[in-house]
Amino acid sequence: MPFTKQQVLKALEEVLYFPKRDNIINLKMVNDIKIEENKISLTLVFPEQNDKSAALVEQSCIDAILRNLGEEVQIRGNITLKAKSDDSLGDVKYIIAVASGKGGVGKSTVAANLAVSLAKTGAKTGLLDADIYGPSIPLMFGLQDTKPVAEHRNGRDMIIPVEKYGLKILSIGFFVDPSQALIWRGPMASNALNQLIRDTDWGELDFLVIDLPPGTGDIHLTIVQELPVAGVAIVSTPQEVALADARKALSMFNSDKINVPVLGLIENMAYFTPAELPNNKYYIFGKEGCKKMATEANVPLLGQIPLVQGICESGDTGKPVTLADDKNPETIAFKALAENIIARLKVIHE
Repeated sequence: MPFTKQQVLKALEEVLYFPKRDNIINLKMVNDIKIEENKISLTLVFPEQNDKSAALVEQSCIDAILRNLGEEVQIRGNITLKAKSDDSLGDVKYIIAVASGKGGVGKSTVAANLAVSLAKTGAKTGLLDADIYGPSIPLMFGLQDTKPVAEHRNGRDMIIPVEKYGLKILSIGFFVDPSQALIWRGPMASNALNQLIRDTDWGELDFLVIDLPPGTGDIHLTIVQELPVAGVAIVSTPQEVALADARKALSMFNSDKINVPVLGLIENMAYFTPAELPNNKYYIFGKEGCKKMATEANVPLLGQIPLVQGICESGDTGKPVTLADDKNPETIAFKALAENIIARLKVIHE
């Protein structure tokens, strides 16, 4: 019998953490819920190492799930205990992955401007460049020569993200020579990325936007297996050659082994709008291809981003276009995208 994440959360509301006099759901102690047929696994995050209540809370979780969802549920031995001090992402509310089925669709540009747009709502926002083979976030934010510092925190050395335009930013590009190609096998790249994520002090964030590499592969598996990703947004352009690869990405994230919520599709370069004719739309790459695909896949179309010269120029000068006048068509489009993603996250997780 299949179960939903909401059913698991509802059952665990019965479990109290006595030191805080509240249930473990309200205290955000439950992470990484995964459901595979009748097997349920999850992580319990405690405030400190060797918490005296850990064994009791773990057994209470087992009892609550078996009582509410049935004795056939496989939960024993599938609960991981972790201390918050070991989890650099413990204070991140939502992790949003931005993916694409192929390169060249403007995924990194979308991720950068989405992060800025989220920050402009007043939300505490971070941006992680996980495109480990072709990091472009340093260029887009004018941080090519930046080297993050490390500080000793919680008993270990932690990377401190760079802060710019109200964002906390980290990229593998900060640690490699930009003139040299990264020739890494999959496991090496995954290990480097995992270390980058876990050894960074992100602090308290409402949103952490992760710019994934294009395609489907080891990096994507590492992200979704190691992190509690709240949802993935898939970027494509309207033409069929891009949509074909976007369908593969959608299928991967929907698969039973990954099962990450798909927030929806983002249509980039949806139409061309000349600066001198801001009300005109020219559908150079086809019209509403992502809208049609979203309807077929039963997922929302989160936004349609125009193709304008300002977006390209802003990326090259290190100032994302959404920092500009809020009346610009491209800024309006990214603002709407951020609002739609926030609303979608609330539907799925609240």
